[in-house]
Amino acid sequence: MKVAIVGASGAVGQEFLQVLQERNFPLDELVLFGSARSAGNEYEFKGKKLTVKELKHGDDFKDIDIALTSAGAGISKEFATTITKHGAIMIDNSSAFRYDDDVPLVVPEVNPEDAKVRPRNIIANPNCSTIQMVVALKPVEELSKIKRVRVATYQAASGAGAQGIAELEQQVQEVANGKDVTINKFPYQLAMNIIPHIDVFLENDYTKEEMKMNWETKKIMHTDAEVSATCVRIPVARAHSEAIWVETEKPLSVQEVKDAFRKFEGLTVIDNPAEKEYPMPLFVSGKDDVYVGRIRQDVTDPNSITFWCVGDQIKKGAALNAVQIAEWLIANGEVK
Repeated sequence: MKVAIVGASGAVGQEFLQVLQERNFPLDELVLFGSARSAGNEYEFKGKKLTVKELKHGDDFKDIDIALTSAGAGISKEFATTITKHGAIMIDNSSAFRYDDDVPLVVPEVNPEDAKVRPRNIIANPNCSTIQMVVALKPVEELSKIKRVRVATYQAASGAGAQGIAELEQQVQEVANGKDVTINKFPYQLAMNIIPHIDVFLENDYTKEEMKMNWETKKIMHTDAEVSATCVRIPVARAHSEAIWVETEKPLSVQEVKDAFRKFEGLTVIDNPAEKEYPMPLFVSGKDDVYVGRIRQDVTDPNSITFWCVGDQIKKGAALNAVQIAEWLIANGEVK
């Protein structure tokens, strides 16, 4: 088994290295690729030093079985044929192919079988905020068909990559020291602030990030349920939080939803309001699971349940989900 990471020097690329090592992923050789700027960088993997190779068109992927790519949509589109032409399966973390009909959009706990049909040998990793939401929605859908979802997200700086985290850390120091705040990655100062704006605004005045949650949920869950989202950037380094309202066809009790959550792979329930126990980014950062809590009946609608959901954006929201797709492919004989 020969695996490649494309974009090895980025935040998700670095997380790929950590997740592959943590999970003892069954590979014989790991090859790292990056831009001309990051070529030559060295990273340790299982006690060995690996050197980043410059990503170029050619035959460098001839013997690669699985390529985990996270170098941006433009790079993914430019190099997709180069990566897949000799048979490598490309699991892409960018937005390049998510809405293409001939590219499956996969969350292994929700729709793993979709990964079997990949005409272009490309599988898309969904948007981070969508991944954690659909993991939580799936057990509800198994109890009763979901009609409508409303969600407000509270997204960490990590959603903007390593530069987003670095800018938040720099701003915190600048604010603490009474200095002028540096603003490059975000439209406004993020430290001591929240910004109700992620990605570009569309004609309907929703942002693209908000509409992604609608489009991607429908594709992943094979549903006609509508999703209305408001996506907010908050001054947290990593782990996104979401307040979710779910309307179902039949009324569901809080207890049966809690029981379904507890039984579902990839979910952890922390829900004890009397003891002030609920998921928070501070404690979920670095964890594999999606965490849910504050599970309660919507007081405005007997057919609606509302809950709080937290997941590590770089881990389950990106690198871990891609690695889990690769694991599923291997376990189900999709990689020879």
